[in-house]
Amino acid sequence: MNSLARDLLRQIVVISAFCFMIVAALVGTGFFGGTPVEDLQDGRLDADASYLAPAQQAFSIWSVIYVGLFAYTVWQALPRQRSRDRQQAVGWWIAASMVLNGVWLVAAQFGTLLLTVLAIVALLIVLAITFHRTVALPGRGVFDALLIDGVTGLHLGWVALATVANTSAFLTQIVPASWGDAAAVWGVAVITVVAVIGLAIGWASGWRIAPALAMSWGLAWIGVGRTIDEPPEATIGLAAFIAAAVVLVVTLVGTVIRRAEEVRNAE
Repeated sequence: MNSLARDLLRQIVVISAFCFMIVAALVGTGFFGGTPVEDLQDGRLDADASYLAPAQQAFSIWSVIYVGLFAYTVWQALPRQRSRDRQQAVGWWIAASMVLNGVWLVAAQFGTLLLTVLAIVALLIVLAITFHRTVALPGRGVFDALLIDGVTGLHLGWVALATVANTSAFLTQIVPASWGDAAAVWGVAVITVVAVIGLAIGWASGWRIAPALAMSWGLAWIGVGRTIDEPPEATIGLAAFIAAAVVLVVTLVGTVIRRAEEVRNAE
């Protein structure tokens, strides 16, 4: 297969992956008569199912991610994008992330909590690889910044946090109920690790802001969930608010410093 055929195949695969993701989302969310996500797995995926689950409003970020993935799918299909090095580097991986996105929803609807954990971990790995490639091969222009760096970064930041929530939901199913007595300690420890991961992603990517925006968004809604929703846990809520602020502020400062250095170097 020559390079032109491979590039055309990649564009078709990305379109097909997006279509699969949307159909899976409609099936997985109960649009066709199935069970809504919050009621799946005996309600363990709902916003009040564990101490590390964000409040329900946090999940509206999926609308932004899905719109971004749709825009990327249309944009990458344009003839001018077909043979670009950057599309070749990330297109297949973005397609894989959309497929795994759909697989998670199908697993949640028809499988087990363990399968959802495996699916979201696989999605996280794919997104980490994709984002690394966007950093290694910088783009140019607004569309690159928004539709590759921005969308992939938001997707990565949110899924990193969602992996924690999903795993927490699974653990509530298998660990003894007595572990709940130490929920505050474990919750603060996990949130601290999440914040460190968020800062590490920022540092490794030259302080790109999109992952931090998504992660801070999710952390803030964990804070809301633990302070005004069920199950209440003020210590975890406070830790989540602090972690959200730290990840966002440090990344913003890093971004400003990096931009200032770029301006000085350009001069």
